[in-house]
Amino acid sequence: MLEVIINYIVETVGTLGYLGIFIMMFLESSFFPFPSEVVMIPAGYLVYKNEMSLVLVLLCGILGSLAGALFNYFLAIKYGRAFLIKYGKYFFISEETIYKVEYFFKEHGHISTFSGRLIPAVRQYISFPAGLAKMDLKTFSLYTIFGAGIWAIILTALGYFIGGNEQLLKEYLHYILIAIFLFLIVLGYFYIKRRKNESNSNRI
Repeated sequence: MLEVIINYIVETVGTLGYLGIFIMMFLESSFFPFPSEVVMIPAGYLVYKNEMSLVLVLLCGILGSLAGALFNYFLAIKYGRAFLIKYGKYFFISEETIYKVEYFFKEHGHISTFSGRLIPAVRQYISFPAGLAKMDLKTFSLYTIFGAGIWAIILTALGYFIGGNEQLLKEYLHYILIAIFLFLIVLGYFYIKRRKNESNSNRI
């Protein structure tokens, strides 16, 4: 059923070009579990064919992701956790998912709005705990842009270089996801180290 809905959205919104990219990335970044891979990878392939501009593709993808993230952010601020739990199930968001991303946010702090954008099944919902915690809007937007930008660049590059070969695409996507997780581990290490150094400095 979900696959039918996704295909319908791709066929309908995809004809809108750059606006279609913005709308679909908005959906992907908000409450609808829409995979960004089916948006940015084909867009990258169209860039390769000189049918789309790389700059505009990335700009629309990043701005769409930011808009979707802000939608979730303000939704959480306005209605709170109880509302998300009660009505989230109608948009494929379980109560368990909300608690998991909230725990992820509390454990890793504000930087999780950046790192969470690079983790499948987390990036769509990391804006909820940020909104519940009333995270500073400028900081939230900046981290979201950085995280969404990296993800958009990766997917667009995949479409540009190997979009015409589905087998290669699957193979390289697997390695890239591994590289992303390794990057997050390194990032987390330095982040924790910095927090410890700041804590030790405050004790002196």
